[in-house]
Amino acid sequence: MTAETPIRLKSYICGTWKAGSRDGAELLNAATGDVVATIDASGLDMQEALAFGRAAGFALRAMTFHERALMLKALGQHLMAHKDAFHALSLATGATPKDGWVDIEGGIGTLLGYASKARRELPNTRVLTEGAVEPLSKDGSFGAQHILTPLTGVAVHINAFNFPCWGMLEKLAPTLIAGMPAIVKPASQTAYLTELMVRHIIDADILPPGALQLVCGGVGDMLDHVTGQDVVTFTGSAATGRKLRTHPAIVANSTRFTMEADSLNACILGPEAGPGTPEFDLFIREVAQEMTVKAGQKCTAIRRAFVPRAHVGAVQQALADRLATLPVGLPDDPQVRVGALASQAQRDEVRARIRDLAADGEIVIGDPDAVTVASGDPDRGAFMNPVVLYCDRPEAAHRAHDVEAFGPVSTLMPYDDIEQAVALTQLGKGSLVASVFTDNPAVAEDAVLGMAPFHGRILIGNRASAKSSTGHGSPLYMLVHGGPGRAGGGEELGGIRGVTHFMQRTAVQGTPQLLSAVTGRWIEGATTRADRHPFRKSLAELRVGDQLVTDTRTVTLEDIEHFAQFTGDTFYAHMDEDAARANPFFDGRVAHGYLIVSFAAGLFVQPDPGPVLANYGVDNLRFLTPVNPGDTLGVRLTCKEISPREGSDYGEVRWDCRVTNQNGETVAQYDVLTMVAREWPDDAAPG
Repeated sequence: MTAETPIRLKSYICGTWKAGSRDGAELLNAATGDVVATIDASGLDMQEALAFGRAAGFALRAMTFHERALMLKALGQHLMAHKDAFHALSLATGATPKDGWVDIEGGIGTLLGYASKARRELPNTRVLTEGAVEPLSKDGSFGAQHILTPLTGVAVHINAFNFPCWGMLEKLAPTLIAGMPAIVKPASQTAYLTELMVRHIIDADILPPGALQLVCGGVGDMLDHVTGQDVVTFTGSAATGRKLRTHPAIVANSTRFTMEADSLNACILGPEAGPGTPEFDLFIREVAQEMTVKAGQKCTAIRRAFVPRAHVGAVQQALADRLATLPVGLPDDPQVRVGALASQAQRDEVRARIRDLAADGEIVIGDPDAVTVASGDPDRGAFMNPVVLYCDRPEAAHRAHDVEAFGPVSTLMPYDDIEQAVALTQLGKGSLVASVFTDNPAVAEDAVLGMAPFHGRILIGNRASAKSSTGHGSPLYMLVHGGPGRAGGGEELGGIRGVTHFMQRTAVQGTPQLLSAVTGRWIEGATTRADRHPFRKSLAELRVGDQLVTDTRTVTLEDIEHFAQFTGDTFYAHMDEDAARANPFFDGRVAHGYLIVSFAAGLFVQPDPGPVLANYGVDNLRFLTPVNPGDTLGVRLTCKEISPREGSDYGEVRWDCRVTNQNGETVAQYDVLTMVAREWPDDAAPG
């Protein structure tokens, strides 16, 4: 690495790149000590930035979920095409190329993952319905529907230094899918990498103006101006998070505040997983990896490793051997496996915390004050060799369960049985993630059920998942990333759950017709249209409420017996009159449920080639009334929801299907899911 002219970081607020009014603090290359950038945000109007973002929210809220998802997809593809530039600058943070992959490709992958998940799981609407309609009157004329709509404020994301790209993108993805603009405030030490990525985002001109703003430096008085429509998220130390959570404006306005704090994550080696077992080897590999990836600067790193007392010596030796194969040094050195901490100040902080931890135990691997490197200058770079401590009486220790050294540091602790191991994990007062390495189902059950109330995520590692497991420390966009207690009580990720953090849940009451107008989804009792067969209509003509009431068909005993022999489903209730009558639910032989569904399809399907391209599923199928030989079935099929697929020549249509008997009783109720063409030549032709 060679020294270059320092970058003067700027903030991007109110649609303009702006420098602070002072020269700014110097940010040093973590591995070489050279000045990389200067940072300052003094003199910037944070109240104006908030107002600008709130005004920009109109453009985002005008878009549908699918339009926002495609926007994220395009953004992710753009960033991936420029990843080499991010990797080059990432080296200055002390991250090896492998570390950088987690931060850069991991962050972009999260962006792309949310884009895909939103298109699969969310409707192409601006309103998200939640749950079924709640009937509030006997005649069906009045009901309620829960909906989710984006908040009208700004999401202020205050991020940590360890993942300058992923930390921004993993919050930005659900925020933008929800339809909310964001202001990103990266931690100063590595803000130069975040700024570079934001420059690429802005230059791409993919997001609506104001959807993303950046503050490089302190946020000044920004939090004084947040409202009940804003959201503040924080990733970092629990102490700083508590101060932000109790900010007067956040408290006074009930501003949503989500915290993801560093936690004392635990890993348990199962009592049966002794030396020579695959689980023992996996445990050693995982602890060593979590200590050294990003030089241990991960919120999910393993800080406490619990092992059966009989295996303490074997674990210590195996861990020492493993760590000895991981050289420390310059992150661009191909032989190096452990890069530098973010700064020498961070290294000093880690050393101080190790001294605290040593009061409850002893250092058994490594020396925090003696640095051995394969390359680089230990006096200029923030290098540290991995350190392992041993605490022989963890049940009586306090610091081991309360002090975190945010670097390549972990503490080994013995346990006598799995119940004690679980209890020891709970002393961490809530963590982001825990893991247990075992091939014993009973141990897995006891460990997971005991740890679950105290952890946001739990990994069970064993020989069968060794090749496919994502590992202890990998947050995944579709899973909860957060944890209770000390970990902050938040859920940054979690698939669509993460999106709903930026939306307001509202119960809307009214008539079916008006509820349907609000939600874009047909509700029982709302207006219907029966002009021609709805399967002859493309998306261009089809409307919510289009309905078909079919002819009827009588079910015979011969139908039931033929279906049984044809499918092989000869369950006694279909074949044995006496046995069926003995069943409290039936009054003699009954038709198969799937015979009912098949006959219903025969009644409502229009067989000619047309805009309905495929049936891709059935949701919420329920059989409500038994069908006996001689019963006559009819179907009412209603277009329930239309979701055009952006950028495609087709869309998804959800149909409400109700099958009734001759007495008007509902015998089956379900949603039919079809793919329908946007256009079809006979749209205007009679059906």
